[in-house]
Parts: sequence; C-alpha cells; structure tokens
Amino acid sequence: MSSWLLPDYIFATYREVTPEFLTSIGIKALLIDIDNTLAPYEQPLPDEHIKAWFAALRQSGIQATFISNNGRERVEIFNEEIGLPFYCNSAKPFAKNLKRAMRDMGTDRTNTAMLGDQLLTDAAAGKHIGLKTIIVPPINDKNNAFFRTKRALEVGHIKKYVKLHGEDARAVCSFWLEKKYKKKNRE
Repeated sequence: MSSWLLPDYIFATYREVTPEFLTSIGIKALLIDIDNTLAPYEQPLPDEHIKAWFAALRQSGIQATFISNNGRERVEIFNEEIGLPFYCNSAKPFAKNLKRAMRDMGTDRTNTAMLGDQLLTDAAAGKHIGLKTIIVPPINDKNNAFFRTKRALEVGHIKKYVKLHGEDARAVCSFWLEKKYKKKNRE
C-alpha cells in the first residue's frame, strides 16, 4: 500500500486545522484545495467562517496559497475577497504547482503542508514531494461512479491511518469507513 496516499493528519473540518496546530508541527505555509475542503462545489464565494479562518492564519504569520484542479474563473471568484496567491488547473496529483507555490512563498518541504479532501489528488501530490498532508472529509461528496470509485480506493489507506493512530481516529474517519460505495438501485 503506497505511503503517498496515507495522510499525516485527518481532521473533521478545515476549521480544526488551527494556527496553533500548524505551528506545533513546524508549518509556516499551507497549500490549500478549495472544493469540498473549504466549501462545496456549488458555493462560489467563501463564507464568514472561511474568511475568519484565513484571518487567523494571517495573524499567526502562516502563509497560504490555493492549489486547485479547477479552472481560473472558479478560483478567482472564490479568492476575490480572500486575496491569496493561487494556482489553478494544477493537475494534482502532479506536484508542479505545489513546488512553484513553495518557491514563490520562500518555503520548502520541511515547513509546508498540503490541506485537501482527497487522498488520490491532494495527499498524493503533497506526499510525492515530502510535504506533511492534512486531509478532511469532503463537505458534499459527489455520488457519481468516478467519485465512488475514488472514495472506495481511499478506504484501505484510511483503515491504515486508524490502525496507526488508534481507535480515537475512527470517529474522524467515519466518512470513509461507514460509506457504502455501491451503485444505486435502478428500480
């Protein structure tokens, strides 16, 4: 089982990824996915919780950059009120834009982490270049065959995470462990 898909940390929501936690693990910069990590696909703008979270990161001196597989329009609209550097069409799990972001921020793999909701894109991209990876369950998961397959492939890695981190990790991982990845009945 590939260690590239095993996250370092799993939290119930991005809001639990506090500046205090990031500082405690030596993180000075956070590369962040947007869709289903911070907001559902259908939410074009950041809500007040998201804006407050970014304000807390800034106040603590933690740099942040959006790394999204979405196109420029989606990322620009979401980012308009936040004003972060961003990289769109990132093609995660390829890490080209993660490397560019670190270079542009003046950080490196020892003090940068990747935050996202998917093991096959976000965790894989970060782990591939030696970053700490932080995963949250998707906010509003899509239920098409493509996403059901991706999520089913993640389950084994989530089980390994629970085994490594103890039964206390099971609750935060319940999205993956309790979900049924079966086709809907076509009655």
